[in-house]
Amino acid sequence: MADFKAIESQEELDKIVQERLARQKESLEKKFGDYDKIKAENATLHQSLEESKVKTAGFEKNIGELNSKVAGFETANLRTKVALEHGLPYDLASRLVGDDEESISADAERLSGLIGKQQPVPPLRDSEGTGDDKNGAYESLIQGLKSEGE
Repeated sequence: MADFKAIESQEELDKIVQERLARQKESLEKKFGDYDKIKAENATLHQSLEESKVKTAGFEKNIGELNSKVAGFETANLRTKVALEHGLPYDLASRLVGDDEESISADAERLSGLIGKQQPVPPLRDSEGTGDDKNGAYESLIQGLKSEGE
């Protein structure tokens, strides 16, 4: 401490304080020089996170809608299966009620008891042929002429 010199004027004090402030500023710039860059990156990441949350909410809503559609298709398929097992026409399958196979089956039994079991009606014979071959219509015409001539 032998080189200590007493401060005798305001100018000397101001000079010493300014030098100390400059050193402190340099130290802080070295330490926190990238603060603005990090702050900007943080804002960008925060915005990306908010956008991701919005997208996720949309996806969750979409998944919920798709799950409800799948459940509806599964229920309709189950109703059709139970209706056909109980001899009910395909058109009445949508009228069956219930949440599970057991309750739908019970409803199908009640309904089949009311209308009776019906055998499936085979489709009518195609009078014009299947149209798969080129001569089907001609063969049908000839068959019709033969039946008139007899």
